[in-house]
Amino acid sequence: MKQHLSLCYHARNNSFLSKFMRICHPKPKSNLLSYYFSLLQSSPNAAHLRHLHARLLRTSLFDNVILSSKLLLMYSRLGKLSPHSLRVFLHMPHRNIYSWNNIIGEFSRSSLPHKSVELFLQMRHCNQPPDVFTLPLVLRACAACGSAKLGVSVHGLCVKMGMEKSLFVASALVFMYVTFGKVFDARVLFDEMPERDSVLWTAMLAGYAQHEESMQALSVFRQMGSAGVALDGVVMISLLLACGQLGWLKHGKSVHGWITRRCLILGLNLGNALIDFYVKCAALGHSHNLFDKMPERDVISWSSLILGYGLSGNVDTALDLFDRMREAGVKPNDVTFLGALSACTHTGMVEKAYTYFEMMREYQVAPELKHYACMVDCLARAGMLEDAERIIDEMPVEADGAVLGALLGGCRVHGNAEVGVRVAKKLMRLEPEKASNYVMLANMYAGAGRFEDAEKVRELMKERNLSKVPGCSLI
Repeated sequence: MKQHLSLCYHARNNSFLSKFMRICHPKPKSNLLSYYFSLLQSSPNAAHLRHLHARLLRTSLFDNVILSSKLLLMYSRLGKLSPHSLRVFLHMPHRNIYSWNNIIGEFSRSSLPHKSVELFLQMRHCNQPPDVFTLPLVLRACAACGSAKLGVSVHGLCVKMGMEKSLFVASALVFMYVTFGKVFDARVLFDEMPERDSVLWTAMLAGYAQHEESMQALSVFRQMGSAGVALDGVVMISLLLACGQLGWLKHGKSVHGWITRRCLILGLNLGNALIDFYVKCAALGHSHNLFDKMPERDVISWSSLILGYGLSGNVDTALDLFDRMREAGVKPNDVTFLGALSACTHTGMVEKAYTYFEMMREYQVAPELKHYACMVDCLARAGMLEDAERIIDEMPVEADGAVLGALLGGCRVHGNAEVGVRVAKKLMRLEPEKASNYVMLANMYAGAGRFEDAEKVRELMKERNLSKVPGCSLI
């Protein structure tokens, strides 16, 4: 009676309650199975799901692998993967390949992909052979874990079991090797496939685009067209990425036109890809118009536009967007702050740059080298070279060439040979093969009247067979 009252109090809608009340009366077992399955599927929250879990245990229906597997899935979809789904799985009296695939798949898509790999190894110890649906889940878990060695081992198992030619497995293998940056290995697998579906084609196209091999990506796209593969929004995202990397505004506009003609829904992913493309092609008007028309925006939408305006020197627009973003309740990320800091750098807004840099702590965004480079560049341009050098000394990581180069550029502009020589020597130790560092140091010496030191640097360049690459034009 108490349990029924609790359900009446917590039920979200009458349909859920009516289903639950009906199964409280004796029915044929086959009907009970279908009722419980439907009830699990429509469970509105974890509290109701626990009630169902308890009743399954009392009626011994938990022994049914279909119902217990469905219970496992529903816990996961309600955000209770660990420990609830895992406990359900571990206490299941009977397991089959369906239940193993469920738990492995849920963990492979979670923030705990290593647990998916552990469960797969446990599955092997239980002498449950994997199928063509198990192995793609494990391969994606290996990619998420960053475990290339384990991924190669699973690839070997695929070959041993004769499943490497399965389209499901091959697509997962291509995805895994692309994730590890092994695009050549992914292409070898792709070329060896006797047949290819749209998922496999898309995985290969996305792999090239994500690793900035834009011409190869476009080549794959042309092959897709020749093979008669149906194009969709996912393909367009990769194609826009490749066009943006090449700066091909005309081609990207054609892709945008194709999307419009096919009446594809401009969801977040596709909308963000278009904004990013127009930003990379410096068509900020197009990207802003598109941004205004998007029905939904996330941190990527805002950050792409803020970064575009920040890098192009449109300071007021970039900082106004940053303020609007915060007012909309969207939490800034590292890219957002990079855009704001870049805007401040272009106009020498030192105090504003310090404000945004300190604000990163408020939003728990750890400054990276690119953020330090912006701060150092801002201070160096304003002639605050000692402050810039102090920031470099206080950095939690070793400064890279971009950070030191920003300070060196400021030293050259403001004629501070003392700091400039010190920084140039650090750069030469950090990047001994980069000729421009030597040239900068020689010029600093010459500007300070230390011509003998300048000549020594030039002699050192000759000894190391270094020469500055002459300027050239793409026109």
